[in-house]
Amino acid sequence: MSSAVESPDTTPRPDGSVPIRLLHDRVLVRQGSEDGERTSTGGILIPATAQVGRRLAWARVVAVGPNVRSMELGDRVLFEPEDRGSVELQGIDYVLLRERDVHAVASAHHGDASTGLYL
Repeated sequence: MSSAVESPDTTPRPDGSVPIRLLHDRVLVRQGSEDGERTSTGGILIPATAQVGRRLAWARVVAVGPNVRSMELGDRVLFEPEDRGSVELQGIDYVLLRERDVHAVASAHHGDASTGLYL
């Protein structure tokens, strides 16, 4: 007997989110193409091969777990990309984080609202 196992559809939706159910406080993010050359504020061209120590990265949230309270789909988050789990879905690379690994959230709808109860 041969049993064919069908893979779940992980094709990104038009809004960039991914149809995945994350558990607990997990956040799935997709980094932009910021790995190439960049220009400093003074106009100096910095090549992609330049060594930068402990540089934080921005990424867009594409899926959140049920216990995530401080970010939503589409938010941009700041995190440290070193030693993070990554996964490839449909040829696109994603990074899996815990909510506590996120240093900042950039979002138009958050404003000055409280993030919740702290014990």
